[in-house]
Amino acid sequence: MYQSYFGLTDAPFSIAPDPRYLYMSQRHQEALAHLLYGVNGGGGFVLLTGEVGAGKTTVCRCLLEQIPECCDVAYIFNPRQTVAELLSSICAEFGIDCPAGNTSVKVFVDCINAYLLDAHARGRHTVLIIDEAQNLSADVLEQMRLLTNLETNQRKLLQIILLGQPELAVMLARPELSQLAQRIIARYHLGPLTRQEVAAYVQHRLGVAGTQRRLFPAALMGRLYRLSGGIPRIINVLCDRALLGAYVQGNDRVDRATLMQAAREVFHKQASRTRPLLAVLLASTVFAAAQYLPAIRPPAQVKPVIARPVAAVIPATLEWPGAEPVANSEARAYAALFRAWGADYQGHDPCLQAEAMGLRCRVTRGGLDELRQLNRPAVLIMQDGLGQKFSATLTRLDDQSATFTIGTENRVVALGALAEQWSGDYTLLWRVPPVASRKIQPGERGPDVVWLSHQLAQIYGKAAEQGQNTVFDESMVRQVKQFQLMQGLAPDGTVGSQTMMRLSAAADLTAPKLLREPVKKGK
Repeated sequence: MYQSYFGLTDAPFSIAPDPRYLYMSQRHQEALAHLLYGVNGGGGFVLLTGEVGAGKTTVCRCLLEQIPECCDVAYIFNPRQTVAELLSSICAEFGIDCPAGNTSVKVFVDCINAYLLDAHARGRHTVLIIDEAQNLSADVLEQMRLLTNLETNQRKLLQIILLGQPELAVMLARPELSQLAQRIIARYHLGPLTRQEVAAYVQHRLGVAGTQRRLFPAALMGRLYRLSGGIPRIINVLCDRALLGAYVQGNDRVDRATLMQAAREVFHKQASRTRPLLAVLLASTVFAAAQYLPAIRPPAQVKPVIARPVAAVIPATLEWPGAEPVANSEARAYAALFRAWGADYQGHDPCLQAEAMGLRCRVTRGGLDELRQLNRPAVLIMQDGLGQKFSATLTRLDDQSATFTIGTENRVVALGALAEQWSGDYTLLWRVPPVASRKIQPGERGPDVVWLSHQLAQIYGKAAEQGQNTVFDESMVRQVKQFQLMQGLAPDGTVGSQTMMRLSAAADLTAPKLLREPVKKGK
């Protein structure tokens, strides 16, 4: 509706994965490089994870535009299928002839194997891309692993690229999928944009759509970053709604009030005294129709249009309970944090108390991706609509909502609200590993390396080497690098404080978890 008004040739903030609009941040460049490496690699699996809306599918579409001529690609975008159904989909995507009406897994696999051998003989490289791969069941993943067993003396004949949300990496760390995890030749986790990149991202999309005008002033970029958390899809939805609002109001650019109203509508936080942008648009459209088409619909017969905002299932904001002084928030928050660890908060320095329990404080600033990876409850510094700061304990996190203990109450809020209310400051507790040094380097041996071997064995479902003479060898370096990539850390193969903390957290089965464990069905 607003394209001609702003001189745009296209919709700049569509959520369709159009490669033309891909803004190549450093992380997106690295993600694409990992996929290109996989396409040109020697078979096996390539893993790309990222939050919902981070741009995984768009990066993949960009990859498809750069596929070498010698590659044959099949793209599966709906993997919630049985083994036989997925094998049938693969045959259909590659154009593999199979007996009509076949439902036998063996027949499908034989057909695929014959196709792969023929493709290899013709000098073709075969690539299978599976999007939304977190929806694959364990038995389907195992079948995908078996498909990669076909190989020559030089290379495997099928390359599989898995795209999925962060829980895919968690799923692949299960012991029963350890054989598949060992075949992952490249991993990358696509994180959100930084504050500086958000501004460049918005202007890039506007430029592709045909304008160099600053429709979003630089002063709004910090607010847009906090509202969106740097997630491209949320940025798109917010900017699209904000441009609609500026158009309805007859403004030549988006102002702060319009952006905030767009956020309230996107996150279902309808203000009591503010008319929804769509309601204003519909009302103005009806009024215009009444003025220009009097013979068809006289103005007196025009009924007012009432826009009913969608009712939010999940509350959109987190507010401190009015019946309790906000000065109590920090003590209440740490009481809930220690309670999650099975202890009573003594009311003094929480980090000193944690050390006495064999725990350590992590006081820093980060994002939801980091909290998901650490997978521990945390105290977050929040801010309400009046600018009042308070502490709340994050106890549960899923794809769409977060559960907090605030004061004496438990509250569930939409993730979108966190971008506006949370600055990124948090404190969490983690168990101190029984190591003497703060860095474990390749080539070392001794008790610290024994501990490292046991942690990796527990994570990857392998048997740990026994004895105090265990060496931090090349095999362990590869495992450490894989773990670092999965955790979004620099894959340098050295176990520093960050890697040590993540290893300790990943293998600590008795610690409280932030992410809900998958429910195991009985036999």
